[in-house]
Amino acid sequence: MFVALGLIWGSSFLWIKVAIQEVDAFTLVGWRLLFGTLGMVAVIAIRRPPFPRGKSIWLALVVLGIINTALPFVLISWGEKSIDSAVASVLNSTVPLFTLVLAHLFLHDEPITARKAIGLLIGFGGVLALMARDLEAGNLRAGILGQAAVLLAAVSYASASVFARRTMREISPLVQAFVPMAFADAIVWTAATQVGDPGRLPAIPITWVALLWLGLLGSCVAYLLYYNLLHAVGATRAVMVTYMFPVVGVALGVLFLDELADWHLLVGAALVVVSIAVVNWRPKVAAVVAQAD
Repeated sequence: MFVALGLIWGSSFLWIKVAIQEVDAFTLVGWRLLFGTLGMVAVIAIRRPPFPRGKSIWLALVVLGIINTALPFVLISWGEKSIDSAVASVLNSTVPLFTLVLAHLFLHDEPITARKAIGLLIGFGGVLALMARDLEAGNLRAGILGQAAVLLAAVSYASASVFARRTMREISPLVQAFVPMAFADAIVWTAATQVGDPGRLPAIPITWVALLWLGLLGSCVAYLLYYNLLHAVGATRAVMVTYMFPVVGVALGVLFLDELADWHLLVGAALVVVSIAVVNWRPKVAAVVAQAD
C-alpha cells in the first residue's frame, strides 16, 4: 500500500502540470474530485460500510474535506501554473515535517524529539535551496507565490492527518475517504462558478487523460490506501509516503516535461529526503525495546 500510494501521488504532479495548461485550478480540481467521487460510489456500493450518525462526526468529515482535499488540491494546482512539477513534488514532501510539529502538539503518542527537530531544520534548508532558484532568476512574484501555495498545501495536509487520527479512530477508512471527497467536490465546483471557468470543457485529449488519472487513481484509489495506512501506522509514519514524492516527481518532470534539473532542485530534493529520513529513523536497539514494551 505504501509503495503504491507513493507512486500514485508522486506522479500526480506531472498530470496536474499537464491539465493546468488548459483549465484553471478550480475547474481542474472539480473534475478530478468528480471522477474520484464516482469511483468511490462504486466501491461504497460493493463494500457497504456503516456511516456515522452523530452530527459532530459529519461536521468533522466536512472539515476534513476542506483541509485534506479541497484546499490543498486547489493550492497545488494553482501553484503549478508558475513552478515546475518537480519543484512542487519536493515542496509537498515537507508534509511529514509539518506533521511532526502538529502531532507533538495534538497527539500524545507522537512527541517531538531533538532528532526530529534537526530533521526539521534540514528540511527547511531544502526549501530555501528551492526558493533560491526563483530569487536568482528574478522570478520573485510568480515563482515564490507558487512555491508558497504548495507549502501551504503541505501544512493543510499535515493538519488533516493529525485531525483525522485524533477525531476519527472509529470511522471506516472508506467513509473517511468518500464523504470528505464528496463535500470537497461540491465546495470546489461552487467556488469554480465564481472564480473559474467550469463551463468550458477541455478540448485536448491528454487533458481528459490527466483528469481521469487524477480522479480515479490520484483521488479514489489513493485516499483508500492513505486512510488505511493512517490508522495502521500513525500520522507521522503514514505521511512518510511523501518521502517518495521527490524521487518520482523529479524523475517524471525531467524525463517527460523537460523541466530543469539544476543544483537548486537536486540539493533541495536531497535535503528534504534526508530530513524525512532523520525524522523517521529509529535505532535498531530502540526499535527492539519498543517492540518488547
